[in-house]
Amino acid sequence: MTRNYEDVAVGEELPELRIPLTRTMIVATALASRDYQDVHHDPSLAVERGSKDVFMNILTTNGLVDRYVTGWAGPAAVVKAIRIRLGAPNYPGDTMVLTGTVQAKDGAGRRVEIAVRGVNAIGPHVTGTVVVELPAVQAPAVEAPAVEAQAFEAQGSGA
Repeated sequence: MTRNYEDVAVGEELPELRIPLTRTMIVATALASRDYQDVHHDPSLAVERGSKDVFMNILTTNGLVDRYVTGWAGPAAVVKAIRIRLGAPNYPGDTMVLTGTVQAKDGAGRRVEIAVRGVNAIGPHVTGTVVVELPAVQAPAVEAPAVEAQAFEAQGSGA
């Protein structure tokens, strides 16, 4: 179900979304987004480069933030902007919890700005904002009164 612009209030909190961070998810999403940096798929090279393990790439985080907001807003919402900043890495075996709050509305464009935060066991992984355009409330359809069809016979000239 799509949220309507009029039904959203500044201060409204989005329901939290818990995302289990599996090794498969982290590696597969890095490769799917064509991010072949070894720190996203090779544990020994990630450790060699100073990380404790492979970690999620920014493109995956961006996609999860998009999914979170559009899951709340619905399929008719149009994402206009995503601005995020990364913090603590998302490592396999942890869970990222996404939360959000409506922080502003712009009636001229039916745009809603949502502050988003994703936290794991280490701390904030992602913070930022997402701007979505929501549809207006549609007036109920008015049915035209039924018109009775009248039967008539065409009369020919008989010639």
